[in-house]
Amino acid sequence: MSNVRRTYKLFVGNLPWTVGKKELELYFSKFGHVSSAAIVYDNQQAISKGYGFVTFSSSDSYNSACNQNLHYLEGRALSVKEANNQ
Repeated sequence: MSNVRRTYKLFVGNLPWTVGKKELELYFSKFGHVSSAAIVYDNQQAISKGYGFVTFSSSDSYNSACNQNLHYLEGRALSVKEANNQ
């Protein structure tokens, strides 16, 4: 028996550069409680690299988001898939 807690983390790609952490969290909160959301930024230019991560607090919320075929945010189709947890 393991005490390792599974994380429910999604990779979200093809994000518009205008989307921030709050917009990402708000969009995915319709599937359930989002425990964290993050946008990856280019440190040199301080602009979004066009991808981020969303972590859900439950498998139900995670599965709901995964089961939706298409995700759109600010008119752009997002690339959503399971994040590689290391």
